Amino acid sequence: LPPVLPPGQAPARQHLRTRAHSQDWRRRWTCHGVSRARLLLWGGDRRDPLSLEPLKSGLSAGQRDPKGGCSDPRSLCSPSCTAIPRNWTLDPAGDWHYRWISLMVLPILYNWVVLILRCCFPEVQEAHTGLWQALDGLSDALYLLDIAVHCHTGFLEDGILVRDISRTRRRYLGSWTFPWDVMAVLPTELLCLLPGVPRVPGVPAARANRCLRVPRLFEAFDRCETRTGWPNVFRMAKLMLYLLLGIHWHGCLYFALSAHLGLGVDPWVCPSSARPLRRYLHSFYFSTLVLTTVGDTPTPQREEELLFLTAGFLLAVLGFATITGSISTVIVNLSSASTAFYPDAGPVRRYLRAWGVGGRLAGRVVRWHQHLRAQRKLPAEWEVLQHLPRGLRAEVAASVHLEALRRVGLFRSWEHGVLRQLVLRLRPQVFGPGEFVCRRGDVGREMYFIREGRLAVVAEDGVTQLAVLGEGLYFGEISLINIKGNTAGNRRTANILSIGYSDLFCLGKEDLAEVLAEFPCARAAMEAKGRELLLRMGQLDTGAEAAALAAEAEARRRLQGLEVALEGLQTRAARLLAQLEASALRMALRVQRLEGHRRPVPQDRSRRPPPPSCPTRPELRLQPGTP
Repeated sequence: LPPVLPPGQAPARQHLRTRAHSQDWRRRWTCHGVSRARLLLWGGDRRDPLSLEPLKSGLSAGQRDPKGGCSDPRSLCSPSCTAIPRNWTLDPAGDWHYRWISLMVLPILYNWVVLILRCCFPEVQEAHTGLWQALDGLSDALYLLDIAVHCHTGFLEDGILVRDISRTRRRYLGSWTFPWDVMAVLPTELLCLLPGVPRVPGVPAARANRCLRVPRLFEAFDRCETRTGWPNVFRMAKLMLYLLLGIHWHGCLYFALSAHLGLGVDPWVCPSSARPLRRYLHSFYFSTLVLTTVGDTPTPQREEELLFLTAGFLLAVLGFATITGSISTVIVNLSSASTAFYPDAGPVRRYLRAWGVGGRLAGRVVRWHQHLRAQRKLPAEWEVLQHLPRGLRAEVAASVHLEALRRVGLFRSWEHGVLRQLVLRLRPQVFGPGEFVCRRGDVGREMYFIREGRLAVVAEDGVTQLAVLGEGLYFGEISLINIKGNTAGNRRTANILSIGYSDLFCLGKEDLAEVLAEFPCARAAMEAKGRELLLRMGQLDTGAEAAALAAEAEARRRLQGLEVALEGLQTRAARLLAQLEASALRMALRVQRLEGHRRPVPQDRSRRPPPPSCPTRPELRLQPGTP
């Protein structure tokens, strides 16, 4: 609200204060809106934590100046917060950059398709002059905006995204793409204003430099191919686009040559039809016959026709044969990609026929392969993910199998990070109807977790069902963990049969030991359940279990005694070592003191010794007790 007028204040001053107050609030709201728009312009990626900072925290009191502006140096707004931000950057791997280059496909394809059409078909240019002018202006505006986007696109340096505008602009101006972008946007259609230059088809032909932006088109196609979920389909569509574009250009040039020679003068040229659409379709059909090397075209009569047809055949042999071969390669890759994911049943069938194996066994093999393809189950999915880093591979595997792991009762209380590491150790396996997962007496090397399906615990006859295991249960841990009193040792204790198609997770013995070493609670739960099952099957020797527990307790007691004795010995050794060091230090000090007492008095080298005839000075002798 505007401030209340104090008594005795002039109305004009009140008007000035009210206006200043409204401007202050306008600046604050503009600054807040620009800071929120910073999420879209600065980085353009929801995953960038720096770009989310202004949206989460807003503008604090320390970031506002007393006048209501924004004093944050990282802010995109100007000091007055009334102008459009300039220091914005785009992440080349972000969503906004991908959307922009996808948008740039439209003006580039427009120029490649429409310009040649307007040059070769003058009636099309004359009939829609206003429409072409509007579309030309729009494409030029997008070209200019693309140059600005290039200047504000970040780049990676030492693995870090550089967002400095001066560096990104300097890097773009020094690249090889900048001259091409500038030449592609030059207003060359102004040349048509010169005297003697026809406006039709002069104006479309003068805009031929707009086709120089084709590298941006290739960049957009490459980015889309890496982002799409159907890369082979997109690759085939791209090749078909190149094929149709080549036929379109050849057809337009064929019509231009026909118009130059005269429409309908011989069977080879385009017939003189009143409708432009009819003329274009005939030209497109003729070019399709030539470039696909189908033939069945009229015999050329003139030299120009012979040269044009020869050039068309050469283009078909060199260029279109390459495109057609690429399309066939994509089709082959589609089948090879599915074969890489799913095992091929052909070699198995040939192997069975070579060794005369048939009947029910061959039918089971065929049905197993059909089940994998119908249910989209990959038995070798870990080989597909081997090229990914360990962390990224864990995230991908967790996103696929985490919900299935949480349905296992043993893993429900485990943390998310633990399950992400565990999922790297699990291997999916698929078992068909009537197939034994494990048999009693086999050496156990892995345990299983039921992801989907039903399994039966059967008797020795293989028919009588003792129990049915469903989704979320696990089995096979008895032969892997050391349960006291287990008479079976590391052998399987039951026959497990798959009732239908069952999806299981397999965990090896070494991996299970690592997991249980990190989580003793899970080990205790597994041992308790295994002991219960062994008691139910009568394969647990309670006497041996008690003896083993007593021996373990005795060993633990002895180990504790040895630890105490070892600690005492270490203490005594440390004390003796300290005494030895102290004694050595005292001995060294005494030796040093004695060496100082016995050190001889230095003689004056400047004095010469007396001659032999002079009486010598009596030798000074040290008295006992003198220093």
